[in-house]
Amino acid sequence: MVSSRAIHDPVHKTILLTPLQKELVETPQLQRLRSIQQLGLVDIVYPGAKHSRFEHSLGTMHMASLMADALSLPQEDKVKVEVAGLLHDVGHSAYSHAVEDVLKRNPDINPQYGGIIRENHEAFSEYVIRNCFAGNGNIARKVEEELGQDPVDFFDQIALMATGKSSFLEKPYLGQLISGDIDADRIDFLLRDSYHTGLSLGLIDVDQIIQNLSIRNGNIVLGKKDGCSYDEDMTLTVAESMLIARTHHYNAIVHHPHTQSARIMLLRSLENALAMFGEKKDAESVNDEVGLFFTEYNDADLLYFIKTYGNDQAQRLISSVLAGNICDPIVRFNQKNLNPATRMALSTIARHGVAKKMFEEQLEKRIGDVFVDLSVASGVPRSTRVVVNGEDSFFYDESALANGLVRAISRQLSLVVFSPVDGIGCPEAAQLKDVVGHTVETLSPQLLRFIRQENYLPVEGLILLFYTVNSIFWKEEGGFVSIPRLRNITWIYRMVQRFSEDVRLRNLFDYNFHCNYGFPYSNRVFEDIQLLVAMGIVDEDLRYYEKDNRFHQRYEYVLTMHGVKYGKQLSEAYSREFRELTKVLRQDKHSIPRDIVTIPARRYQQP
Repeated sequence: MVSSRAIHDPVHKTILLTPLQKELVETPQLQRLRSIQQLGLVDIVYPGAKHSRFEHSLGTMHMASLMADALSLPQEDKVKVEVAGLLHDVGHSAYSHAVEDVLKRNPDINPQYGGIIRENHEAFSEYVIRNCFAGNGNIARKVEEELGQDPVDFFDQIALMATGKSSFLEKPYLGQLISGDIDADRIDFLLRDSYHTGLSLGLIDVDQIIQNLSIRNGNIVLGKKDGCSYDEDMTLTVAESMLIARTHHYNAIVHHPHTQSARIMLLRSLENALAMFGEKKDAESVNDEVGLFFTEYNDADLLYFIKTYGNDQAQRLISSVLAGNICDPIVRFNQKNLNPATRMALSTIARHGVAKKMFEEQLEKRIGDVFVDLSVASGVPRSTRVVVNGEDSFFYDESALANGLVRAISRQLSLVVFSPVDGIGCPEAAQLKDVVGHTVETLSPQLLRFIRQENYLPVEGLILLFYTVNSIFWKEEGGFVSIPRLRNITWIYRMVQRFSEDVRLRNLFDYNFHCNYGFPYSNRVFEDIQLLVAMGIVDEDLRYYEKDNRFHQRYEYVLTMHGVKYGKQLSEAYSREFRELTKVLRQDKHSIPRDIVTIPARRYQQP
């Protein structure tokens, strides 16, 4: 238990706890996080990375407090963001993200808490925050004394702030301080992970970030309305440095082959133990047990579960992980050695847990006694706003570097084949690479068809939109092709919103929009457009234009030849939707903002 109100932290130095925070820290829900490693099994690669979710939670609380002070928030709001920062990870599973994939890969075992099926750690955090603190007498009294608020209402607000549901709040910026693009959580884990791994790939100037924070139109932005041009340049530099750190975090830590190896070995041994457990118990018992991974178990408890219920193979796997004897990578594919269509297919499969599991298992069966892991990056910053020339604007529209970094994160894809645990019968790498490449080419389309039978894929709706526009304006004559380049991304947003409200198309364009920026905007549409560019399906061209005596930049989009081929396949898979899109867009043909680009057919069709 915490006997003092002062905590000495290696990253932020001294953190002082208020009476309410001290009571929260001493609850079982917070104390559990002491025994959950922040980075799961990354200490196999970086031995110093043994820091816990507990210290990260304290650090997030501290960063939230500094940000609240910089924004001169009222004391009541400051208390809320501090508590939200402290509690934001209470629903994390043992071994953190290394275990969370079990929910995506096996949706039938997702537990139900509070009448809702919980599919990720944020959902568990929301449940724990709403249900485990307001009923604590000491905590309830502190909330009433310090804030004069009803504890149930207070923790309902904290749950929304801590889990990225800021749009439901009266003051959305409070939630954005904890779960936004530039938030206390992200700043702390980048600083803390860098400190404990010993990596210094991208430095974050916390003071500059905090000094540049402001609130405009109910949202957190970087920059001040009355800043000079140099201040604007520094604002962009600060934001870019944070994005650089985020990019390197994926490269150096998340997608390190040995990190992937340890993660897949733990995941497979856990799935094995759950299957064995299910043979002895009923399905409801399995769901209940999985719920304990996110609410009660720590890392040691999870290992005990695997050792208790796993078969001999699971025992060997987990023993090897604990001994640091992990499988070696034999072959690794990334975006550089996969063609755009395959990259796009794998990226889509990797984001669909069941299909991802099927893909890995099918590939293992076809190759032999190996392990396969397919991983993609997530959490692309989508709505960062900066103040430029007195107006707030999208960070990525003001910084070409930021736009490139978002694309660098979006294209992070890693398909790795690992040797057997004992290394016996390990295939030759050169021979295996050809086998894997051929198998991936044939297996990916099959799995995409499987996913489409279960769910519509909105990202494929976007590709179909680009393909439909392309097919309407495409011309080929005299060895040249003429293709449309869309001039205005806001037109894409407006059309996708229109289709999302059309009863005939809304399933394929299942996106949510808001109008906080003066036009329909969707975080997910932005993320998916960046994904299409990163995967080589769409080309993004940078253009400059003058407005109000200032040069601005904008991005224009054109379908690549690989995108045309991919879109043609989708037009056959979604024939009804393609006909409807063609009908609508032909009617609006003259209002589509585009340039017609003419290039030699040979150059356009080059692989």
